[in-house]
Amino acid sequence: MTDDVHDVSSAEPGGSDELADARAIEQSMRAHAAAGHDDDAEARVVADVASVADVAVDRQLEAILMIADEPQSLVALGTAVGAPVPVVRQAVERLVADFDGVDGTVRRGFELREVGGGWRFYVRADLDDVVEQFVEAERTSRLSQAALETLAVVAYKQPITRSQIASIRAVNVDGVVRTLVARGLIEESFIDSETGAINYVTSDLLLQQLGINSLEELPLISPLLEDGVDGFEQNEGIPDGRV
Repeated sequence: MTDDVHDVSSAEPGGSDELADARAIEQSMRAHAAAGHDDDAEARVVADVASVADVAVDRQLEAILMIADEPQSLVALGTAVGAPVPVVRQAVERLVADFDGVDGTVRRGFELREVGGGWRFYVRADLDDVVEQFVEAERTSRLSQAALETLAVVAYKQPITRSQIASIRAVNVDGVVRTLVARGLIEESFIDSETGAINYVTSDLLLQQLGINSLEELPLISPLLEDGVDGFEQNEGIPDGRV
């Protein structure tokens, strides 16, 4: 009996190896059930294997959503984990219920919410105060050079998406954008209906910190650029382009 049991100790939790092991277990147990003509046993095998597969998809989706800065559609999530949309929809529903504390699970400090046609993690509204206190404490530290450069790009090119910022700076800006949002210097303006990308703009807090009343008071940057305009064409958000 033990010779027919597949070793799953090396499987990556929630990964493709776990799914492969689930299928191997199913084949082995189906063979035993068929040999004994036990219909109930075979039904239990199907249910157990389905449960393993569900957990694998749930874990994969949870990992992806944990690092996603923009709402992810069911199609995008399905593509990422190699699962059909109905399976992803059921998995998302299970995650929502799990995080909400349904069926005796612990209610988390965050929730999985559908926004703009996609799914994303958000802090629960009743915890906004404690998060705000944390953010205020973080604001006291100085911005890094990378954060200052990113903030300048947003200020002169807003509204702008993270991918557009990354294209201008030629580096990944996910962490920097999160920092600027957390400090209240930039904020989400709207979500592009076609791409689902979040567009960012500067906040009123930034104007206060700079001691200006509007973006029109930003200094011209053309004297600081080698060719005067490279990378900063006239921006509709700033009447004179500030270049």
